[in-house]
Amino acid sequence: MRSGLTRRGARTDEEFKSIRRSNFALRLAPSLMAEARKVADSEGVALNQLINVAVAEEVSTLRTAEYFRERAGRAKCRETLRILTRAGKGNPPQEGDELPPSRETEGESRKTTPKIGTFRKRGKGKAGSR
Repeated sequence: MRSGLTRRGARTDEEFKSIRRSNFALRLAPSLMAEARKVADSEGVALNQLINVAVAEEVSTLRTAEYFRERAGRAKCRETLRILTRAGKGNPPQEGDELPPSRETEGESRKTTPKIGTFRKRGKGKAGSR
């Protein structure tokens, strides 16, 4: 949990008074409610604060994913690949760019190098995808 927050999530009484509150009846499975209470107790926060933080984190995750999907939709693949093919050309490695000795031979053991765009996209509904 985030440090510097009081039990209700506000740092001062003024902040607490200025927080707009809304009520929502949340139905959780009894087992999930019990686990949430355990986590809240172990973190030293109110159950309400734990749920607020969890919802805020999930909303942030979903909005971030949506943002990157939208950005990817505007991407110009040919232009991106053109830029990537130029990357590093004419720029010799600088001091500190060396790989550690244990990693230097890993690339040599591969017979081929992966090509851009050869990775399969995960389909929706498959195990492990989100």
